Amino acid sequence: MIVDAHVHLFPDRLAEAIRRWFSEHAWEIQYRVGVDEAVRTLREGGIERCVALPYAHKPGMAVALNDFTLRIAREYREIVPCCTVFPGEEGGEVLLERAFAEEGFHAVKIHSHVMRIAPDDARLEFVWRASARHRKPVVIQCGREPASGGYGTDVRALSGAARLRRALERHPNAICIVPHLGIDEPAEFEAMLDDFPNLYLDTTMAISGFFPDPPDVDMLRRRPERILYGTDFPNLPYEWDRELQVIRRLRLPVADEARVLGGNAQRLFGID
Repeated sequence: MIVDAHVHLFPDRLAEAIRRWFSEHAWEIQYRVGVDEAVRTLREGGIERCVALPYAHKPGMAVALNDFTLRIAREYREIVPCCTVFPGEEGGEVLLERAFAEEGFHAVKIHSHVMRIAPDDARLEFVWRASARHRKPVVIQCGREPASGGYGTDVRALSGAARLRRALERHPNAICIVPHLGIDEPAEFEAMLDDFPNLYLDTTMAISGFFPDPPDVDMLRRRPERILYGTDFPNLPYEWDRELQVIRRLRLPVADEARVLGGNAQRLFGID
């Protein structure tokens, strides 16, 4: 089974707003598609499951985004639904408890840049506690890159390996997945794998050659049991299968390639 562990599926109006933001502050998104076409594209490319990671950029959005994600997961067997919360919003702890205990979400997505929150911020304490208690991952975008002034804050100051380390030292039993192989500190994040057995990284856009100073792709040879294949689809400036081709060209041992392309995600997200 091949699992794309990092996909973003949003309601049409919000998806279009996100595309406009990317056009202004980041890159031109190649795939300006809705949920149906997005799932079909991945399915036809051999992706059997895709982990849907919604994120809220302001209070009052999380419930609707979570409801939307559950709804599309019922419509498409390929979609593995994850939830989001907006840290500091009243009722967030109850919302997350219900999402994990009752509603069947497989993980929670936090985006330090979008939410303007550091991984060691006290407002995230309940998220780390819930992860440890329910054994469900926190997928947290907390690498310092890709940074943009469009977020309206110094994202490099509130992100990074050191700030995540402080959070995980307080919550060593929480399960954490860091996207983009932790760019622009891939070596620091890789070193943390030795100290935190519940920490994982995903490949999202990091091995595609799109960003300057890419991480050492041999990290996948060294850490196949701790790395997940992910793409950021459909918010990409290039063909969706670019990273998949990179991984296959590495010619990893069969068991290691299987771990990276799906096995690790199946285990962490509880995918059948």
